Amino acid sequence: MAHQKSADPNVFILPDLGEGVHEAELIKWRVSVGQTVAEHDILAEMETDKALVEVPSPRAGTIKTLHGVEGEIQHVGNPLVTYVGEGIADAKPAAPAKSAPAPTSNAGHANGKAAESAEHAESGQREDAGTVVGKMSGELAGMSAAPGKALATPAVRRLARDLNLDIDRVSGTGIGGRVTEKDVRSAASGGGSCGMGQPSIPAASTTQTSRSPSPAPRTPAPAGAGNRAPSPAPAPRPAVAFTPGEAVTRIPFRGVRRTIANRLRESVNQAVHFNVMDEADVSALDALRKKLASASGEKVSFLPFVCSAVSRVLTLDQFRVLNSTTDDANEEIIQHRAVHMGIATDTENGLMVPVVRDCDALGVLEIGRHVNHVASSARDRSIPREQLMGSTFTISNVGSYAGRFATPIINYPEVGILAVGRTRDGVVVRHGGMFVGKLMPLSLACDHRVVDGATAALALAEIIKLLQDPEHLLSPARA
Repeated sequence: MAHQKSADPNVFILPDLGEGVHEAELIKWRVSVGQTVAEHDILAEMETDKALVEVPSPRAGTIKTLHGVEGEIQHVGNPLVTYVGEGIADAKPAAPAKSAPAPTSNAGHANGKAAESAEHAESGQREDAGTVVGKMSGELAGMSAAPGKALATPAVRRLARDLNLDIDRVSGTGIGGRVTEKDVRSAASGGGSCGMGQPSIPAASTTQTSRSPSPAPRTPAPAGAGNRAPSPAPAPRPAVAFTPGEAVTRIPFRGVRRTIANRLRESVNQAVHFNVMDEADVSALDALRKKLASASGEKVSFLPFVCSAVSRVLTLDQFRVLNSTTDDANEEIIQHRAVHMGIATDTENGLMVPVVRDCDALGVLEIGRHVNHVASSARDRSIPREQLMGSTFTISNVGSYAGRFATPIINYPEVGILAVGRTRDGVVVRHGGMFVGKLMPLSLACDHRVVDGATAALALAEIIKLLQDPEHLLSPARA
């Protein structure tokens, strides 16, 4: 945890809590005003999008001011604690940096985050911020502006681009001259000459909803897409009207839950989802699984075998495209040789995706041990942030609870995710005869911009073939 410096030696600002973390929710103060603390004593518990973090004191001293209340979102670089001056007149505490105004909707927030990510990419600032579901990068922007440049949030900048406006020419009516959504819409409706001086974006570039000025990797537009002009961002929907006196509970989007919401929205906005579904007869696999469990003394589930089968398929040349991530800002598809398997894990705080690295180099028992370890660490929030980053494909074992088929949301910027349904007894046909066997439902979702339908269908067929002939799955896919 890198400590940043304040101009006032008595003011401790919130330090970087991890790569890509620019804000955190204040969960609990561990100190109080007037309390004397030693260096490294814990000041507060913070919750980032990934984990609970304890913030230590950088020095010994007496607490003068606590900046913020429990449940509040704190931004890196803003004052957290002010100490009493030591033997000198108290220095004037540094003024907290102004926070960007809250976006008008969760979708707007996600688009704002995404737009800012593109701005960072254009300036050469790239980072892998890990995933809960999808990718999050960048910090809240629009908090300061260079001379001649508008002061605005990423969501407002995104709206201006969609409306073909030069936001630097829009007069801001917000605090400190900040350009608001109302200012942009007013300018677009004729309130001022603020056009970019460029022709409208070609319709071929607007068939996809992009998070940045750069379009996603170019693929043919679906039939019947037609020529459409960019549509303005939808206005926030009004809150549902409740009957007076009706009991309701309002739960704010915070911590992991807010990150999940933003990343799922980004995935839906960016990737073009399609699904392929089928069932595998895992009767032989079930017998092998029980035999392996008896010989090893370990509990062995179906999931390690599915991971092994998927890893083998992703290492085949004709299916390597499924082991890819997209860099939309640079219009690139990044194919990975190693398979870093994301394991969607349900926790009390929401869905998290810990990563089993080099899954294709592990045997079934090793995969099972790694899966159990990362899943357990994710549930108790002890998992290191780096183990929640860098997955190249994700498996979601929805059948561990209930249900057969699913339409999983791609863990963006990955291009594929496999949902494993509940294995059940069913009628299977073998060699012209009917038998009762074990059927495992499988649902493969892919990004159609990168993966063709035939490729996905053939990949799922190959996964099923391996699960139905499981002896080959015991050894690693890659030596």
